Amino acid sequence: MVDVPAEPLRRTPSARALVLATHPGPAAAVTVVATLLAVAADVPAGRVVLVCLAVLAGQVSIGWSNDWLDADRDRAVARVDKPVVQGAVSPSVLRSAALVSVVLAVVLSLLLGLAPGLLLLALVASGWAYNAGLKRTPASVVPYVTGFGLLPAGVVAAAPGTPAAPWWLVAAGGALGAAAHLANVAPDLEDDLATGVRGLPHRMGAATSAVTGAVLLFAASLVLVFGPDGPPTPAGWAALCLAVPAVVVAALSGTERFRRLAFPAVMLLTVLDVVLLLAGGAALT
Repeated sequence: MVDVPAEPLRRTPSARALVLATHPGPAAAVTVVATLLAVAADVPAGRVVLVCLAVLAGQVSIGWSNDWLDADRDRAVARVDKPVVQGAVSPSVLRSAALVSVVLAVVLSLLLGLAPGLLLLALVASGWAYNAGLKRTPASVVPYVTGFGLLPAGVVAAAPGTPAAPWWLVAAGGALGAAAHLANVAPDLEDDLATGVRGLPHRMGAATSAVTGAVLLFAASLVLVFGPDGPPTPAGWAALCLAVPAVVVAALSGTERFRRLAFPAVMLLTVLDVVLLLAGGAALT
């Protein structure tokens, strides 16, 4: 067991520590996808910037709240990759930062209007609910399904006239969110179980979670290809041809032989689905 300090070693956290505590990879990915979807959905340039800032503030607040609320648990399993465990930032600083950023997310989101604002804030509320305790229950997947399902609806609603997103865009977002939950938890299954976290993936087990995540990603692909009016495009058919073998490999990630290939397969499926999602947004204009 690595000896980690219970209290921060620095009075003033570094900018790097604060950035790392936001979970920058997922935060940036969600923000970029939301911004590109806003562009594809023909949202005016000024409002695209507002969508970007609102989503980024929400994602940052979720990351900071996660490291704040999980500080004791991360120390217990010696998560030395976490700034709070390194002593680079204190939980109280993360708490203050999370509260400020969530207020900023609320203000920025509502500047887009009530309907798009509330839809975008559904993702923020879902992330906070997950961090606050839902991650420990069989309903751990619910915040991901609702948050990521309503995110594209909020982005589309930011366009002139507050259009409603089609069902297939919302359904694909929800499926992507559920798959993201299963993939995100996979590396921390043992640490989570050691600290009493038993969400849906923990109860399902690694192999079942892998298969379910792969099926959800493929389901999102099918919905995005066949959901829009009219016949599937050649690009859609090409995406499905790439998706089928990737799904098979991803589903076998619970076995030792295919474990190393599973992550690239999941990434390929995710990228395909994001491209199809953006294409679906463009088809709305």
